[in-house]
Amino acid sequence: MAHEAGMFVVPQTIGHVLCPKCGILMAPNAANMCVKCLASEVDITDGLQKHVSIIFCPECKRYLQPPKCWIKAERESKELLTFCVKRLKLKDVRLVHAEFVWTEPNSMRIIVRLRIQKEVLRGAVLEKAHEVLYVEHRQMCEFCSRSQANPDQWVAAVQLRQHVPHRRTFFYLEQLILKHDAAAQAIRIKQMDHGIDFFFSSRSHGVKFVEFVGKVAPVRSRDDKELVSHDPKSNNYNYKYTFSVEICPICREDLICLPPKVATSLGNLGPLVICTKVSNSIMLLDPGTLRYCFLDADRYWRTPFKCLLSSRQLVEYIVLDIDVISPEVNVAGSRYVLADAQVARVCDFGRNDTIFNIRTHLGHLLNPGDYALGYDLYGANSNDSELDKYKGLILPDAILIKKSYEEKRQRKRGKPRSWKLKSLHMEIDNSTRGRLEPEKMNNEYEEFLRDLEENPELRFNISLYRNKEYQPSEVASMTDGDDAPSVRLEELLDELDINDDGDEAGDGGMRE
Repeated sequence: MAHEAGMFVVPQTIGHVLCPKCGILMAPNAANMCVKCLASEVDITDGLQKHVSIIFCPECKRYLQPPKCWIKAERESKELLTFCVKRLKLKDVRLVHAEFVWTEPNSMRIIVRLRIQKEVLRGAVLEKAHEVLYVEHRQMCEFCSRSQANPDQWVAAVQLRQHVPHRRTFFYLEQLILKHDAAAQAIRIKQMDHGIDFFFSSRSHGVKFVEFVGKVAPVRSRDDKELVSHDPKSNNYNYKYTFSVEICPICREDLICLPPKVATSLGNLGPLVICTKVSNSIMLLDPGTLRYCFLDADRYWRTPFKCLLSSRQLVEYIVLDIDVISPEVNVAGSRYVLADAQVARVCDFGRNDTIFNIRTHLGHLLNPGDYALGYDLYGANSNDSELDKYKGLILPDAILIKKSYEEKRQRKRGKPRSWKLKSLHMEIDNSTRGRLEPEKMNNEYEEFLRDLEENPELRFNISLYRNKEYQPSEVASMTDGDDAPSVRLEELLDELDINDDGDEAGDGGMRE
């Protein structure tokens, strides 16, 4: 501003001095010495560690943070860098930056480059790079050494059970466990007659797994412990813990007759309802009115009930005529349309002319000539005590559950799918080996795969992988026309091979 006003301004210049050591021209600083000479006079890395030994468990891929804490950290990750820096004794210096220097993954060496600052002569601050070499010493942790010595030496066992005549719930639960890696700490998994047993090396791992199951399924659990050993001198007790987890016997597509007290508490719903979704709560839908409700695990176990008919008793019908009577309704993310339909049992063709006039919630899916699966209440002999409590209740002749694509699937029978699923490595209990029929298991697994193809909501929470052996046929796609439901390629994940043998660590094999 003084120059703009026409005033005389004395120009300010910064003086330079000569370094007393090397004689070069330099800007003055607190030490009156250039940076190179100052670094030669004072070593700010003096006293810092250059070699550090760390303990690494090769089984569980964890590092020991003294005295007894083991932490999980991937190679060149932020967690591993934090662990390495904390192992250093940085006194009277200020850490500015830290980064990894690349080394061979199998060299058992980790190099970290640090940039540190320290105040030296007469308040001058000097910055310098410093590299630290970490040497990995491989030693198994307590849990891994115990499991290597005796694989059956478990501390906590979680017993999952569901008392139903099929294993569809466990097939779905297995995929949820794999996606969320919930059984990563399990040392052994055993397949039982009505469920699966998971064995863990610590009680905390078992508790965490029980909490996970409670978030994805309506369950009730109880725990117990057994004394294994006791040291009277140190007053130490060793226990084995057992968690018994029972899954609700109500499954998707089951037909239920609600008890009068439950129906009244739900706003006089039903009493005949269909289970459409099962998560940590049960969704019940009245197919005649499209009224629905969610029943959580606590409310169910206070007044438990069983299904009237299960999915193994579904009967195939053919739709003769359908008349939509209401617009499309969105019920908890699913679309339904009420319609009056004329149906006939497929097994009655050529025997009689029995036709049923029913109301269905599948008006948006069914057309004349389509096939559907439903429950035959006209010919069913149900001995349900809850049904007898409703006096004057008129039962419908049939209740349709879902559209059937069996005729269209006949064309693709024997052809591989474009996708596949992972599976857990499970042992089969010797006491149940005779009761687990392989043919029955394969048929139930095939039904589970068909449910995944037909229901996008069911496969939303699981991971499907591309089948590398699948080769689409142009001739088959031209002749099939309107094909059965299938999984789109956009929903599939590429299988990642980590080990040389093609198996992923911690996961089981693949099933189509």
